[in-house]
Amino acid sequence: MKKLVQEQFLPISIEKAWDFFATPKNLNEVTPRDMVFKIMGDIPEKMYQGMFIRYKISPMLNIQLDWCTEITHIQEGQFFVDEQRKGPYNIWHHEHHFKSVEGGVLMTDILHYDVGMGILGWVASKLFVDAKVKQIFEYRKEILGKYEFK
Repeated sequence: MKKLVQEQFLPISIEKAWDFFATPKNLNEVTPRDMVFKIMGDIPEKMYQGMFIRYKISPMLNIQLDWCTEITHIQEGQFFVDEQRKGPYNIWHHEHHFKSVEGGVLMTDILHYDVGMGILGWVASKLFVDAKVKQIFEYRKEILGKYEFK
């Protein structure tokens, strides 16, 4: 299993940070355009524990995949966890943590993921999956660094 940890300072209040990340439609704002990310079906304005979010996503070669995540844990204003229920990974466990610090918020992502599929998955992970996951989080960090929060 792989682990990715990324921290980012956001010069906004914890309330603004939470409002932004607790709004599922904002996922589009922080996902690379080349992934052709689309939320399927109606979703509420704010996430809730037990909520399922279905997507269509094209992570590479314009191959469209179904992805479904569940919001499994929420501690309002502090953290939430999304876990894949259907999709390309054997395991996808993504923790989003928020902490008030001087001048803003320290946001920490902790992602555990595994492609599965034995040796084939290991090869795929080495050839492109690990790099793609890293690219997604680098894109997110860049976008958030210049995002104008409302």
